[in-house]
Amino acid sequence: MADEEDVNARLNSGYAHTRKSLIAKLDNWEDQKTWDDFYKTYWKLIYSVGLKAGLRSEEAFDLVQETILSIAKQSKKNMYDPDKGSFKSWLMNMTRWRLNDQFRKRKKDTAMNVSEWADEDRKTSIIDSVEDPKVATLERLWDAEWNNNLTSAALVKVKAQVSPKQYQIFDYHVLREWSAAEVQERLGVSVSQVYLNKHRVGKIFKKELQTLTDDEG
Repeated sequence: MADEEDVNARLNSGYAHTRKSLIAKLDNWEDQKTWDDFYKTYWKLIYSVGLKAGLRSEEAFDLVQETILSIAKQSKKNMYDPDKGSFKSWLMNMTRWRLNDQFRKRKKDTAMNVSEWADEDRKTSIIDSVEDPKVATLERLWDAEWNNNLTSAALVKVKAQVSPKQYQIFDYHVLREWSAAEVQERLGVSVSQVYLNKHRVGKIFKKELQTLTDDEG
């Protein structure tokens, strides 16, 4: 439990520091709040992909900031064209380029070989997998993390719209799959409240998830 709390504390610290630094660098751009929201929505996706691709935690946070800064700069040139592909694929490629930068920086700074991606029968350097657009390793990783991130992002938006008690009931009953009786006993609410809350909060969750899917998938 202590280890988990320590990890969460370091993640929260890294998140806050990176976000603060990013917003400071966005100082001269219009609609700073939009970029703040963008960061809150996608930082975990980029961070998680970076970690699973072989980056250390501090490198993964650098990846988050550099990727979003790159997107912010290029957005003024309308670099993303919906007619040429999905936002999901575009964001993956933007992340891929900055991920390559992180591995190259590590090799230059430390003169060490990049970490290796273990396979059942062989090992392939992750930098080879990432830099070769024909290799599907990063794409498979991105797909899995993308789906997880959409759910997490939707839940963050839900949490901002309901009371702490409502979210707690939804968390126990829907997300953790506790029975209505277990939730009743733990939180001191009626079974009918559990089911009513499931319907109301669940409706908000589905709406937010659909919005994210429509806008960003």
